[in-house]
Amino acid sequence: MNDRSPAYDGTWRYDEIGGGYAVTRREDPLIRRFITEALANSKSVVNVGAGCGSYEPRDRYVIPVEPSDVMAAQRPSDLAPAIRADASLLPLRDDSVDAAMALLTIHHWDAQQRQGVLELRRVARGPVVILTCDTNVFSKTWLVADYLPELAELDARTFPTMHALCDWLGGTTRIEVIPVPKDSHDWSLMSFWAHPERVLDSAARRATSGLARLPPAVVDRAVLEVARDLRDGTWDTRHGRLRDLTEYDAGLRLLVNHPIS
Repeated sequence: MNDRSPAYDGTWRYDEIGGGYAVTRREDPLIRRFITEALANSKSVVNVGAGCGSYEPRDRYVIPVEPSDVMAAQRPSDLAPAIRADASLLPLRDDSVDAAMALLTIHHWDAQQRQGVLELRRVARGPVVILTCDTNVFSKTWLVADYLPELAELDARTFPTMHALCDWLGGTTRIEVIPVPKDSHDWSLMSFWAHPERVLDSAARRATSGLARLPPAVVDRAVLEVARDLRDGTWDTRHGRLRDLTEYDAGLRLLVNHPIS
């Protein structure tokens, strides 16, 4: 069947680019700590857009939901197999789990973002935990500002704003800044802040949906420009001070929402 609704665009995307995702997108201990603390004492958790299972708590009952076969096939054998379902229509009753989490996934829900967030809130009795990117911050990083202004335009269209997420969730929401460690195991685009060489690494690029969603000609141009600026020292003249930092605010944000009592 070829006539699919926009709700499935994210599934297509990861069916195309998700192979090898688990190699470079591994759990980072600092990010895991933030997520674990946000889940508090929740004993049952639905993980929507579960992917390879990164950051799923091992000491709780987890219901993973992942529509992409390519992503779900990379889940470790010690994790529960993922239910194939769409974020906009979760196969769970109201208030059926203690918590819901969605980690760097909502920007792939396309036209169903609001409905998907409402579903997270519907099924969770307690906290809804969302890991996302503040694109206003990320757009000021060297990668976007110097080399990929097209990415800023794409992110503005695809990432919901902090205000929109808080509005959709209702209740009370706190927004936590998660600094991205220089040695992070999770090679999201936000981790490139001190590693311009990753732009030249095709495996690293393929595991970042931001680059995968841009026209190949745009990405090729950026690769050539970064390679040139690394070779002649321009990048280090402009941004070399970043190599001395141990962590950096590249826009990674954790939203922790609680319903109205």
